[in-house]
Amino acid sequence: MWILWALSAGLIALDGFDFFIIGVAMPFIQRDFEIGAATTGAIAVAAVAGAFAGSLLLGPLADKLGRQRMLELDIALFVIASAATALAWNAESLIAFRFLVGIAIGADYPISVSYITENVPARFRGTMVISAFSFQAIGALSGALVGLATLAAFQHGFPDSPDVTVRYAWRLMLGFGLILSIAIGLLRLRFLLESPLYYISRNEYDKASKAASELLEYPIEITPETDPPENEPSFQYAELFSPPFLKRTVLASVPWFLQDIATYGIGIFTPTIVAALAYSGDIDFIAREMSAAKGSAFVDLFLIIGFWVAIALVDRVGRISLQIVGFLGMAAGLSVLSLSGAQDATDAPNLLLLFGGFGLFNLMMNAGPNSTTFLLSGEVFPTSIRSSGAGFAAAFAKAGAVLGTFILPILQHSVGVPQLLRALALICAIAAIITYFFRIETRGRSLEDVSLVLSNKS
Repeated sequence: MWILWALSAGLIALDGFDFFIIGVAMPFIQRDFEIGAATTGAIAVAAVAGAFAGSLLLGPLADKLGRQRMLELDIALFVIASAATALAWNAESLIAFRFLVGIAIGADYPISVSYITENVPARFRGTMVISAFSFQAIGALSGALVGLATLAAFQHGFPDSPDVTVRYAWRLMLGFGLILSIAIGLLRLRFLLESPLYYISRNEYDKASKAASELLEYPIEITPETDPPENEPSFQYAELFSPPFLKRTVLASVPWFLQDIATYGIGIFTPTIVAALAYSGDIDFIAREMSAAKGSAFVDLFLIIGFWVAIALVDRVGRISLQIVGFLGMAAGLSVLSLSGAQDATDAPNLLLLFGGFGLFNLMMNAGPNSTTFLLSGEVFPTSIRSSGAGFAAAFAKAGAVLGTFILPILQHSVGVPQLLRALALICAIAAIITYFFRIETRGRSLEDVSLVLSNKS
């Protein structure tokens, strides 16, 4: 189980690295390709749009072909697309390759959450799923550190040639993701095991027994008598939107959609926002981006702390309480952050409010909805459509990420950063309200119990 967990965590870390390294690389891509705000938004949103397609289309395939087979296809696509992004020759090719990377990332969300939730006991499920997902924060922090180290190396090697840094630094940053994806791909090939619950849902009991025996390292015999198929009916994709499942689908998808508007809009452009609020007076481009990368690395530490909080509390206080409190904390952090900017050209930004707001936002996001939305998407649906339901929820969330990622750089120029941050705070508050009214608590319940459509607990 821990090997399975480690491998799933590795690809989630790669997801975090890839999504957030683009924020450090983006200012250099802008200068290298001489592009405007709209094209910048398209490059940033390409991977998120790909994640939407990957979650929506490849999630259901995992219900038909199996979790393990889709994982193998997923990592192969990741390696190929990551290599291509570092070799992009213009903005259009970079957008296309980033879209392919996004497809691989999007597929991993429903596959990984289904893979882990189906293979661990209920008493460990919340802790193991969120601890695996916490590697997204480690990946994000790694992205900031890799970006900072890359800039430092170019500044040391080419102190009088900023054009060299602009032209090649971003390629090296994105290329580092290729090294990580190859390493994780090699680890994936060492662990080839399908979910026993997946086989049970297909009435393949011999395969289920073999998979369970390998997973538990103890002879296990699963039969229709021990795990009757009628306890787990087979559902179709369209039933996600039928009355018995609609509450589950709304809970799994709508708060995640609203959260991702803020999460990806803020997360991908953290270096840009830090530079705009704190270092706008720096004339030297490289120096300003170095300072922004350092600031991003600092606030990303709170992402990891937030996940530690979620791991400690998710099976004690429950998913719903963490999600509601987390959304309200995100709103508070964004409100504080909106007050940090200089009021006019002669004012200095309030760095305490700036990094305090960012820290609170990142802390409460990962202590709450960024953890719980992922976990709930893998818990509230039955096995036969678990990847489909989780895939739809992730895809719907990525639609919010597309919205936040594409619009943020445009609105930043038109309405300003403070007003934009206040609007995002309002969105987080709305997400807390929706979570409360559509709540389904899964803490301590087996997946079979949660899957009962007519359960009084739902």
